[in-house]
Amino acid sequence: MYLPRQFSSADPAHARDLMRGHPFASLVSTDDDGFPFVTHLPLHLEEEGGPLRLLGHVARPNPHWRHLQARPEALVTFLGPHAYLSPAVYPDLARVPTWNYLAVHCRVRARLIDDAGAKDALLKKLIGDHEPAYAQQWRDLGEDFARRMLAGIVAFELDVLQLDCKLKLNQHRPEAHAAMQAAYAAGHENAQALARWMTRLGMDGRTA
Repeated sequence: MYLPRQFSSADPAHARDLMRGHPFASLVSTDDDGFPFVTHLPLHLEEEGGPLRLLGHVARPNPHWRHLQARPEALVTFLGPHAYLSPAVYPDLARVPTWNYLAVHCRVRARLIDDAGAKDALLKKLIGDHEPAYAQQWRDLGEDFARRMLAGIVAFELDVLQLDCKLKLNQHRPEAHAAMQAAYAAGHENAQALARWMTRLGMDGRTA
């Protein structure tokens, strides 16, 4: 990822919040011909006092798990809020439009999980992220049903080897921050999220 210094965040809390708040990620590997192979999937973030780890799964017919088995290092990307920026926010006219966005890229090493009990535990963590109440329904479906469902997936742990967090909010154009923040605050959901991040980063004249 192209990462100019002014857009790079060294605060691990920024990356963690983006990964948890926008967990639908892109997992990128190379196939047997060396061409990028992408799966879009939700991932659960774990940090339990050690290195960051991502948990997920794919359908067994999806060849991605075989690519991970053959080549364990891969890339995971998370895209946070993003929105168009009009040059109208600048005090001078000699400006052009841009697009602001927040993103996290992780270089990872995969370990496949095919044990039914371990897969069940992993699924419960994903359920806990998105619909905790469903955990009881999952249990009530019975062991035979769960066994069939678990046999249809391959799960994995992705150890994060390197993490880059990009917060592109035109930090290098402070003369436009007030107008930009106001425009985003009045915009759609993604734009409003960028406005909140500007406040968090102290880009609107107030402290985070």
